[in-house]
Amino acid sequence: MNTPSHAIINLALISSQQPDPQYALAIAVGAVLPDAPIFVLYFWAKFVRRQTEHQIWSQTYELPFWQNLVATFHSIPLALIVVLLTHYWGWQSAELLSLSMVFHSLLDFPVHHDDAHRHFFPFSNYRFISPFSYWNPKHHGNTVSLVDKLMVLGASFYVFPYLNSWVGQGLIIAVNLFYLTTLIYFRIIRPKFIPLS
Repeated sequence: MNTPSHAIINLALISSQQPDPQYALAIAVGAVLPDAPIFVLYFWAKFVRRQTEHQIWSQTYELPFWQNLVATFHSIPLALIVVLLTHYWGWQSAELLSLSMVFHSLLDFPVHHDDAHRHFFPFSNYRFISPFSYWNPKHHGNTVSLVDKLMVLGASFYVFPYLNSWVGQGLIIAVNLFYLTTLIYFRIIRPKFIPLS
């Protein structure tokens, strides 16, 4: 799934059980945190090392350091351990943040094909190679992307009144407008201008 999708969907899932809006930021941070190493990698490789997109994703991303860092942040067992520890110590914000990380990985699990994460790291290097991809059209990426956007739209209606911050509500609107714009462009406008071969 796309990173903003995780934030909105996790807010909907977790806020239904923990309705106090003061935890919204912790839930949103936990939802995007697993992808943080990928953003750091991209920024460093693109703007510091000045690598091409091909170099970034076929070489740098595959280096053991980055693969292990991404696997650590997407590890379901490690996040669950943090959930248990923070619950024991009564740190509710940290508990919800780590629970949101678990939900991120659970939502990623069925929609990653050739870019599957090691969700059980460091206890296992197993990667579930899903028949579906959230982005690759060769593995139903167009359909999965549409379902993702519809889920975000539905979750947004639930989450919007839950947020008591104009910044949070503005971000919900911005994500949905961005998704709507890309959907219209890639599904309606662009196909009209692609020459027939």
